[in-house]
Amino acid sequence: MIIVKVGGSVFSDKTGEPENFDHETVGNLAREIAQFYPGESFIIVHGGGSFGHPQAKEYRIREGLPGDWETAHHRRIGFTLTHQAMLRANANFIQTFVREGLPAFSVSTSSVFVTENGEVVYGDLEVLRRLLELEFIPVLFGDVSIDLAKGIDILSGDQIITYLAKMLEPEKVIFLMDVDGIYDGRPGEGGLIQNLGREEIDSLLERLHCTASGTDVTGGICNKLQEAKKIAEHSEVWFVNGKVPGRLSGAIRGDGFGTRIRS
Repeated sequence: MIIVKVGGSVFSDKTGEPENFDHETVGNLAREIAQFYPGESFIIVHGGGSFGHPQAKEYRIREGLPGDWETAHHRRIGFTLTHQAMLRANANFIQTFVREGLPAFSVSTSSVFVTENGEVVYGDLEVLRRLLELEFIPVLFGDVSIDLAKGIDILSGDQIITYLAKMLEPEKVIFLMDVDGIYDGRPGEGGLIQNLGREEIDSLLERLHCTASGTDVTGGICNKLQEAKKIAEHSEVWFVNGKVPGRLSGAIRGDGFGTRIRS
């Protein structure tokens, strides 16, 4: 089984109009997956792109539910609106995959996972396992979550994948990005790292100036590397450019162009 994470920057332009969706790119990805299905089983997890982020930011979902009723109620409304936006993004994925003859099936993340301070503490995976046995392709997404500490929070696609990798131990996890892989520096400045050992990630994080406070000057790659280090305990990990046709297929075969992380 292979888990594919489709980053928001691959299927959507966060700086463009709200809820824009790159049907052509997602269609290409679906056709590449169709080359391997049903011989290989897949789980798809996609990010928010231009869909969930505006509401999550506007309503400050990450701050949780305060004691003040008015503020909490305003945030409850935002929680619902953020989830609805992500359902619309997910519907685009399902429709595109089905057009390519793939039995993609939406799994609503906020109904499956419970978090505590943003970390997954419980996930009910029974339906997911059964869908895989029945040869469906489950499609999950970054979403809002019920949080034991803060009431509500945001659960990222990367954290979902870390939990799934731990519980399901897939053959490989493939992160699709809008750059060619992991760079030893900013993309375009540092060199592309084609092979990276799990034990080398900490020193790379230091070179990229990833700080304990979460400051991230490399466009989100620090958090991805930290999650990849956990995932690599269970699975082979790839980072490839999802905007370039053929790169996903190469990672699935194991001879692709990008960054491969060894356990």
